[in-house]
Amino acid sequence: MSIIVKFFMAPDDASAATTVGAGPGPAFTSLSFGNFDAEEAVVEWECLFSGGRFEDLLEAGEPRIVGGEDDDGCVVFALSARLVDALAEAEPSRLDEVGAQWARQRAEDGEPIDPDVAREMVGSLGALARGTEEHGRGLYCWIA
Repeated sequence: MSIIVKFFMAPDDASAATTVGAGPGPAFTSLSFGNFDAEEAVVEWECLFSGGRFEDLLEAGEPRIVGGEDDDGCVVFALSARLVDALAEAEPSRLDEVGAQWARQRAEDGEPIDPDVAREMVGSLGALARGTEEHGRGLYCWIA
């Protein structure tokens, strides 16, 4: 579980990787959250949007690490283009639905998240994803 989670826009993997030490600063448009497994969450969200299987996405290398080590240190990873597209193209009602489904899924797995927080998180990511498409940037996540 990550203590600090920041989703942010960056022009490319190399730029995103520079944030690994201290996180995305004011030069990057970002959203901050905390206390959930962000790497697992992005795979779950992609499954909820696409109907894919969690195991298939993990086998495909999602999410793709672009900086840091996944051994309790800071990590930066890229959200898949498919997830970014789904977030950017979703209507607010669909974002709300995915957030609610994710909250139910987490509760069933014994890791409850407030449904309102889950819906707000997915909705905010939808807005950030639209910004990435408008500005030709990728969507990344920094965790500590």
